[in-house]
Amino acid sequence: MARYTGPKSKKARALGEPIFGFDKAFEKKKYPPGQHGNSRRRGQKSDYSNQLKEKQKAKYTYGLLERQFRNLFEKANRKKGVTGEVLLQFLEARLDNTVYRLGMAPTRRAARQLVSHKHIVVNGILNNIPSTQLRPGDVVTVRGKSQGMLVVNDSIAANKSDAKKFGWLEFTPSKMEGKFLEYPERVNIPENINEQLIVELYSK
Repeated sequence: MARYTGPKSKKARALGEPIFGFDKAFEKKKYPPGQHGNSRRRGQKSDYSNQLKEKQKAKYTYGLLERQFRNLFEKANRKKGVTGEVLLQFLEARLDNTVYRLGMAPTRRAARQLVSHKHIVVNGILNNIPSTQLRPGDVVTVRGKSQGMLVVNDSIAANKSDAKKFGWLEFTPSKMEGKFLEYPERVNIPENINEQLIVELYSK
């Protein structure tokens, strides 16, 4: 199953955002990697450079590779609505991202692993495909045999105060069960991504 396995801090510094979550290395060095990373002589970036940066930021934040991301963009482009917003809605509706948002896993990478290792059930059916697109009304649950896992319990305990943080999701900690209520409005998606630049990039 293809995914990015390179250095996380270096990639976060290159994109200027803690895209993989809190990172001490990123907090200490909030400038691009390389010998000229902290130089004040860096020139103004071109429109293409800014557009590419936003696409890369979205890809690495949600854990997609280029072909997956391109296919999802084309799907969003075919759907009615604002393409950039629809794209982010599709990214948020991925099963691995929803497991992360519900607090069942501490990071998206951990959520992806929970899904691929068959610890997650969707609408009562075991699902090990992280890219599964959820629809309003879908119920996501930690598999019965997996509910005793320390990583799951620790993550849920740590995120109890955030259980209602995302209005498009509903979570019941006692059952380790969440529900995807609706596609989120753009204003409610917390990721610092300028989706319009991504649309402009793919529209060339």
